[in-house]
Amino acid sequence: MEISSKENTRFFSNNTILPVDRSSFKSESSASKEKQSCCGGLKIFLGALSFVYFAKALSGSYLKSTITQIERRFDIPSSLVGVIDGSFEIGNLLIIILVSYFGAKLHRPRIIGAGCLIMSAGTFLIAMPQFFMGRYRYERFPSTVNSTVNISPCLQDKSQTPLSALEKSQAKINAGCEKEAGSSMWIYVLLGNLLRGIGETPIQPLGITYIDDYAIEENAALYIGCVQTVAIIGPIFGFLLGSLCAKLYVDIGFVDLDSVTITQKDVQWVGAWWLGYLIAGAISILAGIPFWFLPKHLPKPESRKDSSTSSEHSKFIIEDNKDQHKSYQQQGKIAEMAKGKSLEFLSRLLNFFPSLKSLFGNPVYILYLCASIIQFNSLIGMVTYKPKYIEQQYGQTSSKTNFVIGLINIPAVAFGIFSGGLVMKKFRIGVLGAAKLSLGSSFFGYLLLLSLFAMGCENSEVAGLTMSYHGTKQMTDYEQALFSECNSGCSCSKHDWDPICGENGVTYISACLAGCQASNGTGKNTVFFNCSCVGTFESSQSSSAVLGPCQKGNECPKMFLYFLVISVITSYTLSVGGTPGYILLLRCIKPHLKSFALGIYTLAIRVLAGIPAPVYFGVAIDTTCLKWGSKRCGGRGACRLYDSSALRYVYLGLTLVLGTVSIFFSVAVLWVLRKKSSPPDETLSANGERGNCGTKSRKDNFVNVDCLIQSTYWPEKETRL
Repeated sequence: MEISSKENTRFFSNNTILPVDRSSFKSESSASKEKQSCCGGLKIFLGALSFVYFAKALSGSYLKSTITQIERRFDIPSSLVGVIDGSFEIGNLLIIILVSYFGAKLHRPRIIGAGCLIMSAGTFLIAMPQFFMGRYRYERFPSTVNSTVNISPCLQDKSQTPLSALEKSQAKINAGCEKEAGSSMWIYVLLGNLLRGIGETPIQPLGITYIDDYAIEENAALYIGCVQTVAIIGPIFGFLLGSLCAKLYVDIGFVDLDSVTITQKDVQWVGAWWLGYLIAGAISILAGIPFWFLPKHLPKPESRKDSSTSSEHSKFIIEDNKDQHKSYQQQGKIAEMAKGKSLEFLSRLLNFFPSLKSLFGNPVYILYLCASIIQFNSLIGMVTYKPKYIEQQYGQTSSKTNFVIGLINIPAVAFGIFSGGLVMKKFRIGVLGAAKLSLGSSFFGYLLLLSLFAMGCENSEVAGLTMSYHGTKQMTDYEQALFSECNSGCSCSKHDWDPICGENGVTYISACLAGCQASNGTGKNTVFFNCSCVGTFESSQSSSAVLGPCQKGNECPKMFLYFLVISVITSYTLSVGGTPGYILLLRCIKPHLKSFALGIYTLAIRVLAGIPAPVYFGVAIDTTCLKWGSKRCGGRGACRLYDSSALRYVYLGLTLVLGTVSIFFSVAVLWVLRKKSSPPDETLSANGERGNCGTKSRKDNFVNVDCLIQSTYWPEKETRL
């Protein structure tokens, strides 16, 4: 691209803006050395930031993969797990405004490095309860434990059980209650996740703005897309790590694995959830090391030095020069008066509220912020409970669920984000085009999500819950229906959950409720005989049963395959609008407010989406529970069985309703941009140059959008700056 000296002189005379904080730049260095220094330093920062995004995404996605494990390990409902998940956002809330507003004035790389250390400390804290609490105890009938005493599952006469064994069992329960009564170890997980949120706070607002400040204008979108794409590799490894740890028993290395009588298909199974947090914490420490050796500033690219403006000014935003000069002159006077650190801090504090007023006076920023908040409510709730949904809806194990999400679903998201950045660079899409691309991806993504309503499985056949003991659909109260004539002679508890699978393909909550009179074998190989409830079915030719629940219907594996295909396409479609959305956010605000605006944006997402979404999604999912577990000392524990149909409508319905509302706000963003834009021929002068977009008086709190749009009909676009 070439520009004549006359054009270059006129360009500088009309658009020169006083530079901000350029004291660290060497004004007399040669152009080639500065270009090499800029590219080299920026590439190092880009690589380091990508690794940090990988580390934080790995630990965050690993937490998502262990939601069901934490729920079972601490015996808590989904709503409380949602509070634990939302504590990460609360940590962001505590310091996000200070970091975003004042962090841009300080040493941004070192602040990011300090955040990595805090993030690793929180990750280690999450794993600590495993070493403080006792071994994991699950509900299991005594006959399935390796013991020489053979106890009938149907205790028609309690004298069948030796008195010493009963006393010993009751003593263990009482001792466990005394220990658990004064301890709620899940609080350590909540505090650790809170600390993770504090450490992660400076990475996004300071890292992204650092790249946007020192990158070549046309490469900024691609760099941001690359960082976000590399960050997606973190969730891939996070879910794969979650899949590996879910296969290992929670107390591996502490107990004899041969004595474990439950399998991965059992809803009481808990994997080695704590192991992945130790690995994620170590990676976070390594990721923060390079930032302690990076400079506070990098040399500006030659293209930006020529225009003496940031990428927002040179490509998207053209402000009234007089207003900008006055603003920088006022800042210069304040800087001269502030001769100490305390006065400088005070001057920044006084500028806080005017900056906040300027941001909230920008209609594009406000509308896009509302659209993002509602959409992130939808996406965060959906992603948080997606592993639980797959496990309960399609009868998959935690290990397989995490493996599928990490290996199939997450790469589609990465490819979608990268595609969005590549399209932005390839076609030189402006703000209006970015808004269209973001809206289109959301619309078609949620449209595809609508088809998942038809890809669910029927409820598992569980006697007394989803069907009666005679094989008919369950219509009465669940708790009252647990007992029937076939088990009326047994001393059973309705709170137990020790499922067995009968020869008739029906799952029974326990061997006692199945009316089983005898058992053979120990541990996982236990077989029950003479089960009176199993023999009540006309199709049943045997009254035996084996340990563990029955698998879902024959159509469920096929539905699961369809679900995966649609889910991958939906994830890609929704992700395409990620990078255009970021560019729209950066280009619709004033350059000196970039870091602050990104911080406010992140704050709003954390407070209004990240914190409440997991909680009310969890509360809604809890309403679909058919069978609750019981704690050893009394009280409701974790859910053992969900109503598949109700879970599908609640989970997908809530996601789609929120997504639809966000689309309406995205349409409003596009409408405002179209209203403020003008035809390309009106913004070009007779000789083909851009006209002065600041001829009309506009309010200072809104950026002139007439020059935000890069027209695809500009004939000399390829040969001019």
